[in-house]
Amino acid sequence: MTTANTVPPAAPAAPEVRAAPGSRRVDPSAAVARTTSHSSLQDSWAQTLAMAWRALKKMRRKPEQFFDVLIQPLLFTAMFAFIFGGAISGSVADYLPVLIPGILAQTALTVCMATGVQLREDMDKGVFDRFKSLPIARIAPLAGPMIADLIRYGIASVLTLVTGLAIGYRPGGGVLGCVGGVLLTVFAGWSLAWIFTWLGTMARSAQSVQGISMMIMFPLTFLSNAFVPAETLPGWLEAFVKVNPVSHVVSAVRDLFNDGAVTAEVGWAVAGCVVVIAVFAPLAVRSYSRKM
Repeated sequence: MTTANTVPPAAPAAPEVRAAPGSRRVDPSAAVARTTSHSSLQDSWAQTLAMAWRALKKMRRKPEQFFDVLIQPLLFTAMFAFIFGGAISGSVADYLPVLIPGILAQTALTVCMATGVQLREDMDKGVFDRFKSLPIARIAPLAGPMIADLIRYGIASVLTLVTGLAIGYRPGGGVLGCVGGVLLTVFAGWSLAWIFTWLGTMARSAQSVQGISMMIMFPLTFLSNAFVPAETLPGWLEAFVKVNPVSHVVSAVRDLFNDGAVTAEVGWAVAGCVVVIAVFAPLAVRSYSRKM
């Protein structure tokens, strides 16, 4: 007995959808582009402040992030003053006018180094992938933490100055000189943070960002006039110290703290910070935009 091969019945054809007379086809990608919201300048500013508030809350929930802000200024100021004060200047009191501006520069550089590390951690954890799906300005997740870091720089600078006052430092520039020195330090730290932000968008991991940042921080800090007079160094090293941007910031803060004078060093320090921002801020934003 033979059986015939059975062929399943063909599925009914889908009804043909014809465009109505006078209508036109819509490109889906073009429709999405037209319906995607673009943040205005006011909305972008509000969203940036929201991201700054998020960064501050993140710091509050992770107290270890405040180690370089709260503990390091106290530790380094007291340690350097009592260990090197007598050897370099003859006494702690004579060394403090030299040391305090140097510690300010070192603290600002150390604090701003953490900006790139935290940015890379957020990118590795996929936080920025979530930001992509939100109707917010693309620059807000980058600019928000940068604004929040201004508070960290201010806290570190004020604590360094207070520690110096507690162990005997008496700035001759008075209140205005101290305020000017702290503001200059905050501005210098914020400008240098763009270098580490750019590194955070370029490096592959937070550990690599930290390693590269340490290689930048130590030469800039210790190969400067922050802790010893440049005249006491070998000739080749003195030449590097004189062109080191950190040296100009330290000299400017010394002039403001100790004399209350706005000298040429203040102008050179501000100009150097502006150049750093002009170079590295566009690089950081461009690299960040590619990731977003």
